[in-house]
Amino acid sequence: MHADTRTGPGHVVVIGGGIAGLAAAHRLLDSGARVTVLEASGRLGGKLLPGEIAGARVDFGAESMLARRPEAVALAREVGLDARLRQPATASASIWTRGALRPMPKGHVMGVPGTASALAGLLSEEGVHRIERDADLPRTETGDDVAVGEYVAARLGREVVDRLIEPLLGGVYAGDAYRISMRSAVPQLFEAARTHVSLTEAVRGIQARAAAAQQTGPVFMGIEGGVGQLPLAVAELIRARGGEIVTGARVTELRRVAGEAAGRSGELAWRIVAGERVLHADGVVLAVPTGAAAALLRDEAPAAATELAGVEYASMALVTLAYRRDEIRLPEGSGFLVPPVDGRTIKASTFASQKWGWIDEENPDVLVLRTSVGRYGETEILGREDGELVDVSRHDLREATGLDAVPVAASVTRWTDGLPQYPVGHHARVARIREHVGKLPGLAVCGAAYDGVGIPACIASAYAAVDQLRGDRGGLGLGLDELIMNPVQNRHGGAGE
Repeated sequence: MHADTRTGPGHVVVIGGGIAGLAAAHRLLDSGARVTVLEASGRLGGKLLPGEIAGARVDFGAESMLARRPEAVALAREVGLDARLRQPATASASIWTRGALRPMPKGHVMGVPGTASALAGLLSEEGVHRIERDADLPRTETGDDVAVGEYVAARLGREVVDRLIEPLLGGVYAGDAYRISMRSAVPQLFEAARTHVSLTEAVRGIQARAAAAQQTGPVFMGIEGGVGQLPLAVAELIRARGGEIVTGARVTELRRVAGEAAGRSGELAWRIVAGERVLHADGVVLAVPTGAAAALLRDEAPAAATELAGVEYASMALVTLAYRRDEIRLPEGSGFLVPPVDGRTIKASTFASQKWGWIDEENPDVLVLRTSVGRYGETEILGREDGELVDVSRHDLREATGLDAVPVAASVTRWTDGLPQYPVGHHARVARIREHVGKLPGLAVCGAAYDGVGIPACIASAYAAVDQLRGDRGGLGLGLDELIMNPVQNRHGGAGE
C-alpha cells in the first residue's frame, strides 16, 4: 500500500463525490483546508448525471433545482454557471387521474389546499365536500411527528391524499404518503398544523406569509446542458484551487489512530484506506449513502452505524425517449404526475423539450420526454429488462396523451436505492446519528438522507458538516480555523450523494 502521511494544515478527506461531497470540498477550500475527495465509482455527481440522447443534451438524474432556497443557485454562480442558469419554459403541469389529464391545482402546500374549491375539477364532488368539513372538526394532534397521509386524511379525507399528495410526494421521495414524516418532509406544514385547529386555515396562513414575503422569480431553475453539469463544474474548480479528487477509490477502512502513526506528535488522526492508498487526515466528511457510512463506522461508532443502517431507500428508473418532432404532438405543459391509486405503471412524465427551452433550441427536430417508474417497496417492475420498461412507458404515455409514435432513441437509467425514505420519526433518527457521530472529533456526515433530498438541501447539509468541523476543536487539534494559515472568510457553497 502507498501511505500518504502528509497532514498539513487542516487536511480533510471527503468520502463521496456526489453534489454533497463536492460542495463540502468546495467550502473546505474556502476555509483554507487541504482537501482530498475519494469517490468509489468511476464518475462524479452522484444522482446528478448529464447525458445525451438523439443529439440532445439531457439529464439522466435530477433535472431541476429549487430556486426558492439559495444554496444550489448560489453554488452554480460561484462555479461559473451563472450565464447558463435557466428557468422552465413552462410551469404548468397535470395530474393523470380518473381517466384524464387534469390541470395541476393551484393554492396548495404540497397538495394540501387552503380551500376546498382549489381542488375542484381534480377531486370528485364528494371529495371536495369532505374538505369543507375540516373547519368543523376538533383539533387533530400531531404529536412529536405524524405521517403526512395519515394526518391529512383525518382532516380532509383520503381522496386529497390519494389523488394529489401521493403523486407530489412520490415525485420527491418515491415513497408512501401514509408513511412519510410530515415533520421531516413538509416541516412548514407540520409547524402550522400544530398552531391551528383547521388544516386549511393553517395552509392559508402559510400562503399569507409567503405573499407578505413577496417572493418573486421562478420556483425551480435548471442549467443549460442539464443540472448534471453542476457537480462537474464544482469539481473543476476544486482541482483548479489545489484540491485532489480521486475516482475509483472505494474506502474500505476508516478509523482513528494515534498521531505518531500519522506522522504527528501527541494527536489523534483519521486513517483512511482506499484501494492501495492509505491517507491520514485531521477531519473526515462522510458524504455517502447511509449503508456505506454504516459499514465504515461499524468499528469506531457502532451505535451510529446501527442507526445509519436502519435508513431505508427506494429504487426507481428513468426512461428517456426521443421522438421525431414532426411525428408527435404532446399536450401543453411540462408533463404530468400519476397517483398510485390509479394503478398505472409510470408515476410521472416530464416533457423535457417543452420544459427546458435549451433542449428545443439545441435540437429542434427532436422532442425528448421521460417517464419514471418505481416506488418504495416496488421490486417487480424494476426487475424487468430495459426494453420492457420502455414498452410499459410507451403504453402509459399512449393512454395518457395518445402518443403512439415509435421513438428514435430510448435510454433507461436505474437508480437502485436512489432515494432515502423519511418515515415518521426520521428527525429523531437523524438527531441520534449526529449525536453518536459528534462523539468522534473531526467527523461529520452529510447528504440526502438527513435534512432533505433536493439539491439545495444536500448542499446545505454539506455546508453544515463543514461548519461542524470548523467548530470541532477536538477533532482538528485547535479547530480548522486555527490550523489554517490565513483568516477564514465564511462563504456560503457506493456513489457519493
